Amino acid sequence: MGSMNIFDISGRAMAAQNIRLNTIASNLANVNALAGSREAVYKPMLPVFETKTPMGQPLAGISTVDVVDIVRSTAEPEKRYSPGHPLADAEGFVFSPAIDRDQEMIDMIETSRQYQNNIEVLTTAKSLLLKTISVGK
Repeated sequence: MGSMNIFDISGRAMAAQNIRLNTIASNLANVNALAGSREAVYKPMLPVFETKTPMGQPLAGISTVDVVDIVRSTAEPEKRYSPGHPLADAEGFVFSPAIDRDQEMIDMIETSRQYQNNIEVLTTAKSLLLKTISVGK
């Protein structure tokens, strides 16, 4: 990665938060998805973030973040006895994803705030840049 400016830093951070928000939305959309086996049940997605610094300047105090991977959770799905359900296995069990709805909502609020913070950074940087340009007039 070459040199970075404030617009690169915030833009990359916003892109990472957008991916995070998409994974949260997918998890929430599948919170009630049932399956007839452990293997077939929806596995929640989790983005993996990595700090990025400009080449040759790791100590310059400048860094941003990228999503380097999206992994599936290894948490065990919930097993429920529901013999009348059409997806029930031979023993009468259905499986639901290991998704904590409350934690996903907390993550969604945090992600939204992080995104909004970066919009504020961009707005402030733009305003300062325009004021700096107008000084020479």
